[in-house]
Amino acid sequence: MTAAPVRSPLVRPPVPVVDIDLGRPGEFRLPGDRGPARPRRQARALVRLHGRPLGMVSAANASGPDGLWRALADTAHVELAEQLTRLRAVDRAEPSGGSVRHPALQQAPAISVIVATRDRPEMLRRCLRSLLRSTYPEFEVVVVDNAPADGATEALIREDFAGRVRYVREPVAGLARAHNTGLARARGSVVAFTDDDTLVDPGWLPALAGTFARDLRIGCVTGLIVPAELETPAQDALERQGGFAKGYVPVTWSLADPPGDPLFPFTAGRFGSGANMAFRTDALRALGGFDTATGAGTPGRGGDDLLAFFEILTAGHTLAYQPSAIVWHCHRRTRDAVAAQAFGYGAGLGAYLTGALLRNPRRLPALLRRLPRGIHYAMTRSRARGADPEAGWSRHLALLETRGMVYGPCGYLRGRLTGAGTR
Repeated sequence: MTAAPVRSPLVRPPVPVVDIDLGRPGEFRLPGDRGPARPRRQARALVRLHGRPLGMVSAANASGPDGLWRALADTAHVELAEQLTRLRAVDRAEPSGGSVRHPALQQAPAISVIVATRDRPEMLRRCLRSLLRSTYPEFEVVVVDNAPADGATEALIREDFAGRVRYVREPVAGLARAHNTGLARARGSVVAFTDDDTLVDPGWLPALAGTFARDLRIGCVTGLIVPAELETPAQDALERQGGFAKGYVPVTWSLADPPGDPLFPFTAGRFGSGANMAFRTDALRALGGFDTATGAGTPGRGGDDLLAFFEILTAGHTLAYQPSAIVWHCHRRTRDAVAAQAFGYGAGLGAYLTGALLRNPRRLPALLRRLPRGIHYAMTRSRARGADPEAGWSRHLALLETRGMVYGPCGYLRGRLTGAGTR
């Protein structure tokens, strides 16, 4: 008897993704502030209030762009009422509206932005154009070309971005290795990382810098990741699974003030993702950078960002999540790619935990003490997910993620033994 095939997610037509601000009635912007948009029948919008993100909502209205904008705003006032109330309270309490831009502009630490890439020059072109639209006063962009198959990326930088982007080639495959190559060449006191399949919001660098400026104990800042497009069923399914977003409320974590999370600080996946992270350069260098047995392009498949978050916390630094630091991500477009991503995420989680324990075996008792409550919490979330109309697809992805976690320790050890990433 053969197993029943897993059904594809419910097929939906492509949905335009737009950016709106409740303080600017009728105005639509493309993700990454690439210009105006005029969606007509339906859209999924990142909703802001005076620049600060509230959440994402969907609406449909056949009367044209103005009617659609009103429909999105009405939906936001209902679905995001709690966030609206919170931000309006901040506005009343702080004349600046709690904006993270003010301390950044006063101190403006130099920021080095590292973009690792491999054989995706057209995606990289869009990413770099979005980065260079930033008005932040002092930053550099370093592209690390990771084990390229040809010279297309180098030619792109030389022909289209000469004098504005630095090019570095890293011959050994592996995202962590590429990031370490960029880290070694960073000139800024803050080093920020994003991927070549992203569009960076113009306020990304000011929001990162402003968060670091608020508290010298902060060693790492992560930010909000939202979809840049929802054009395929696979992209839609990934976003309905939760996507990469970690919420719309600023959060800080530290060992000095631990949260109620049953697995803290081992649940590094809650802190952010590698497509939107920044560190104090000296703090990251003091940790030795990223573990090269982790990350995309290695047998470990991922976990380089999670292990760095964990090590920053255990070194005594504070980690901050700042939703105003926004990156728009181009989700993978096919069902097979999303499934591979789910397996890779699980593998990276397993690799990260293995790396954390091998670096310091004395962490094992603390992890074992937290494990039963963590498993209970995961099972509770899984049961809640079962109510989703696409629960079959969700369970399939969850199973792949679990298989990846089982594989992750083996992948990490293979990476340690070989000492080099593979693609």
